[in-house]
Amino acid sequence: MLTDIGGFGGLFALNAKQYEEPVLVSGTDGVGTKLRVAMMMDRHDSIGIDCVAMCVNDILVQGAEPLFFLDYLAVGKLTPEKVAAVVSGVAEGCRQAGCALIGGETAEMPGFYAEEDYDVAGFTVGVVDRKKIINGSTICPGDVILGIPSSGLHSNGYSLARKVFFDHCGHNTDTFLPELGKTVGEELLTPTRIYVKPVLSVLNEIDIKGMAHITGGGITENVPRVLPKGVQAAIELGQWPIPPVFSVLKAKGNVAESEMLRTFNCGIGLAVIVGADDAERVSELLTAQGEQCFPIGVIEESAEGSEAAPKVIYRGTMPWSREEGE
Repeated sequence: MLTDIGGFGGLFALNAKQYEEPVLVSGTDGVGTKLRVAMMMDRHDSIGIDCVAMCVNDILVQGAEPLFFLDYLAVGKLTPEKVAAVVSGVAEGCRQAGCALIGGETAEMPGFYAEEDYDVAGFTVGVVDRKKIINGSTICPGDVILGIPSSGLHSNGYSLARKVFFDHCGHNTDTFLPELGKTVGEELLTPTRIYVKPVLSVLNEIDIKGMAHITGGGITENVPRVLPKGVQAAIELGQWPIPPVFSVLKAKGNVAESEMLRTFNCGIGLAVIVGADDAERVSELLTAQGEQCFPIGVIEESAEGSEAAPKVIYRGTMPWSREEGE
């Protein structure tokens, strides 16, 4: 980072000598309706972490190391304490991701947003050597799918979650649910996990074939984004622990399992696809970083001539808690 706060643009000096053929990878995202929960609780210090996570995890799956980040915050009324809280979360997210916060914009927009409302978005740029870009092209039958756990909902599925908790059940953010061991608000504001550092440590030793950031669309719609033609992902349900919030949502909202898997991450924040011979070593490397990892499925050959067939199939049963159906 070469500039101080207040400049018209952020400068970043790339040490290109580290790379044979550096390729820049960019990503932009927001936090969605999770912001509404932050507004309801008047708690804004973790939203910035979510914003960074949604961006850096997206470029990480292509093998990129995040270099820098910029944020955009639009408010109805400029409240310095609220802005400071949001930006502090952005700074913490950048620290977790190992990237520089080189700039941002705060826009006061009275008459467009209500006084207490705001929106936040982010933009990140990372770098990867061209020969190390991860695009899923080498994925083949027999490869193993490893799942790295989420911390909860992360930043997706909040329209349905808010409908279940607040509209259907009549809860508020201060409602304590024994099944969760915390209030509804505390659960919903749990920050999105940032996977950059543990995954980059694996990439230093192992060639990962493909990765999927499990965001909106769940496993059902995100894993296919990295699969080449001719293969499908066979996911073995029940191979990883499910955070209680998903069982609670399924039971209280009477949500079908297929909809749960298409809307929420259901406990898996990042899917990593590696050769069968590398799966055990990847697990060891992640464990050494203090990270959990679960074998959640395998890559299989697609049925011949069935391009319209699902790219993800499920086997087994999810261990939803016994509250379901009560």
